[in-house]
Amino acid sequence: MRAKIRAFCSELCRNPNGIAPAVTKGGGGMPLPESFMQDLKSRCDITDIVSSYVNLKRRGKNMVGLCPFHNEKSPSFNVYPENNSFYCFGCGAGGDVITFIRKIENLDYIEAVKMLADRVGLQMPEQGVDDSMSRLRQRVLEINRESARFFHSALLSPEGKPGLDYFARRRLPMKMIRHFGLGWAPESRFALVNHLRSKGYSEREMIAANVAVETRSGRAMDRFHARVMFPIIDLRGNVVAFGGRILTNEKPKYINTSDTPVYHKSSGLFAMNFAKNALENDRIILAEGYMDVISLHKAGIENAIASLGTALTAEQARIIARYAKEVVICYDSDEAGQKAAQRAIPILRGAGLLVRVMAVPGNKDPDEFINACGDEGAARFRRLIEQSGNDVEYRLAKLKSGYDLSNENGRIQYLMAAVELLAGLENAIERDVYVSRLSQELNVDKNAILQQMSVSVRKKARAAQRQQQRDMTEQLSARRDTVNPEKRRYVRVANAEERLIACLFHNNDLAQSLNRRVPPEKFVTAFNRRLYQSLLGKIINEETVTSPQITDFSAECTPDEMGRLAKIVQENAGITAKDAEEYVQIILSEGALTDTDKVRGANPADLQAQLDALRKQKK
Repeated sequence: MRAKIRAFCSELCRNPNGIAPAVTKGGGGMPLPESFMQDLKSRCDITDIVSSYVNLKRRGKNMVGLCPFHNEKSPSFNVYPENNSFYCFGCGAGGDVITFIRKIENLDYIEAVKMLADRVGLQMPEQGVDDSMSRLRQRVLEINRESARFFHSALLSPEGKPGLDYFARRRLPMKMIRHFGLGWAPESRFALVNHLRSKGYSEREMIAANVAVETRSGRAMDRFHARVMFPIIDLRGNVVAFGGRILTNEKPKYINTSDTPVYHKSSGLFAMNFAKNALENDRIILAEGYMDVISLHKAGIENAIASLGTALTAEQARIIARYAKEVVICYDSDEAGQKAAQRAIPILRGAGLLVRVMAVPGNKDPDEFINACGDEGAARFRRLIEQSGNDVEYRLAKLKSGYDLSNENGRIQYLMAAVELLAGLENAIERDVYVSRLSQELNVDKNAILQQMSVSVRKKARAAQRQQQRDMTEQLSARRDTVNPEKRRYVRVANAEERLIACLFHNNDLAQSLNRRVPPEKFVTAFNRRLYQSLLGKIINEETVTSPQITDFSAECTPDEMGRLAKIVQENAGITAKDAEEYVQIILSEGALTDTDKVRGANPADLQAQLDALRKQKK
């Protein structure tokens, strides 16, 4: 399904009938006027813009903070005000202010430029902008908005009676139905498709939005039918996806929109658009399903969200951490819900959030509990929130329930499992507090527990070190390099290419001599060749007003490629012009040996001389 959607999106972007050709790489097509881009970049202070998403602290000339693109406990995310760029030494994300907005807001190049232009009060140029992907995304958003209106109207029509009856049984007043834009997908498999066609949308656009699927005969057919519908709205108020619940015992109970040009399940959060403006004590309530969230909002607890029926992701946790400091997990009390809570805890902790877990009495979900308690439901649920223990207490209690503490063997097994759990805590004070509790609870000498704890802590440290070494080996071998896949075959030459690019970046006066001695065609890997050629052009042809900066490449590179460029520049910041000669020799000597045709036609004596030179370099 995802492959089909991607194929449709690609075809739509190529289709000359109403949709312009797709833009490659960063989103360039015909470039935006240089004067406009220089004005935009001069007005967009990267520190101010990043600070609205990341808590930054000054470190020398630069700013540092916890990376918004991966979970980390020590800040490795750096912002460089001097050249308006950023780079994370932890995950490799990097680039300029446009790249940052693209990644954090999930936008394409032109959309990110538009967003920044609006922020600083600049008018986008009318001519020369290829915004085909932006227009496709806009069409998908329009289709989603029109579909939401259609589903809501259908719910309020005679045809939607099954849906209205369902919401009535769940005690939802019309006010809440309207507030969340709830709807009904009619029984017919072509009701929405026919409606959208009458509004001027093509079947391929409907399929790209994933509100329709293609039948074997090639027709578009409604993806949702005979289901109550829950629109999913992003933080900017756009309808980006839908969840649909069947009212019979058919499976699957829920179906949800797959990934589209405007929606990624890994980052979607139901009702976050409401919850972010209704935080209580910097706290988010994380529930399991749509109806749980809606019932909590109905009860006045409007800081509740759900993770859209999927296992919580690190990306979702990082989004939550932008708005809240604490999360109260309120999943169902059944086995699946409790397992989901156990999985969510380390992910939320990894995003720097305080975590608490609440248990709803009677094995009820939040919706059932609130409705069962009548007028007292909201007040009683708030008390449960305040009484909820933190995640460590919750996990210890779950462990304890699995052992028979009436005998020595059960107590020992519980103690060993508890020590293993506590050894994973980063904070030594936190560990000490719970060790003291265990000592008193089981009448075991605290020092004995601490001794066993130190063994577990050292064991985990060694495991982490081994994993770090494996990751380093993986990185050095470039086996999984998706930005420059050729690097895995020519690691040494590719590294020399990267360092020569960095050397040229920091020493622009080398451009003419390097262009003569190492023209771009001498580079072995296509990605590095493209960067090198572009950088040479910018310097020699004076394509930029000042010396080239990372930001000058954002229109021609994807966000991942911008991250690699930032890595090349920032991790080789101390490189000098004197270092260039070594990299030149590696590229000229080893690089020649990677060209199969040249090797086949080479004079044996010349080939032997190259091999001898290569051996000397490696000694």
